[in-house]
Amino acid sequence: MNVPNMKASEVEVAVIGSGTMGHGIAHSFAQHGYSVVLMDVSRALLDKAMGQIEKNLARQVKKDVISAQEATSALARISPKDDLEASVATASLVVEAVPEQLALKESIFKRLSAVVRDDCVLASNTSSLSITQLAAYTPCPERVIGMHFMNPVPMMPIVELIRGHATSEAVCEKVRAFARALDKTVVEATDTPGFISNRVLLPMINEAIHALQEGVANVQDIDAMMRLGMGHPMGPLQLADFIGLDICHSILEVLYKGIGAPHYVPCTLLSRMVAAGHLGVKTAQGFYVYDERKKITAVAPAFQPKGS
Repeated sequence: MNVPNMKASEVEVAVIGSGTMGHGIAHSFAQHGYSVVLMDVSRALLDKAMGQIEKNLARQVKKDVISAQEATSALARISPKDDLEASVATASLVVEAVPEQLALKESIFKRLSAVVRDDCVLASNTSSLSITQLAAYTPCPERVIGMHFMNPVPMMPIVELIRGHATSEAVCEKVRAFARALDKTVVEATDTPGFISNRVLLPMINEAIHALQEGVANVQDIDAMMRLGMGHPMGPLQLADFIGLDICHSILEVLYKGIGAPHYVPCTLLSRMVAAGHLGVKTAQGFYVYDERKKITAVAPAFQPKGS
């Protein structure tokens, strides 16, 4: 099958995992005309994801990004399912978007390779794990590739493509074509820890947390310096909250294990916050406190000036 020459409506995409990245990927494909199966382990998780997709589409309508009819059509193209094998049986592309846990991804790739079509591309949205290692769990490593989206997926105009040791050029070209069909720019990285994005980003976030821990500056001033002084759209501490402090921590551990440089060792403060369950936006508290709309309401109590 020559995917690059097919209409979006003739191609089915399956997304495994309905969390922030998974439902964002499903949203983006559906918005661009693809039939999408969104798979997760429970109806409750799927209902939550579909509700969030509907809200995000409504936000796009309000901002005149898409029409109300386009939003309705996009939502109708997404089929939520809680059976993995049934979800991928007819897919041309499967995008795995589950948490960054190697054992979980190993189980999924082994199951996928046993039931997908012979020409199906198996992509992972991993932000740090080795594509070559994931491909080794399948009998078809040439069809496994990294397709790393940025959050929020419908808004961010870029996809990081990571070729594993055995990934074929034909599969790379299919994924480039999929990304272009979503109006994304493709950047390509070798299969090394963190790829481009997190190898560069996470040391900056980690250093910002060190600066906070050492009293160099407060939360707001660290973020303001990088936002207003360096032109970043979001300060590193707010961005860490947005990514998830647990995810930042796990990526840093992967980077340190794979590269060994000391600046990848997670800051003690980051480790402590993860242990306390203060993970950022998804728990309503990290370096900042967030409301139900994910808007900042205050600096987290632990980082407010004493006596305030």
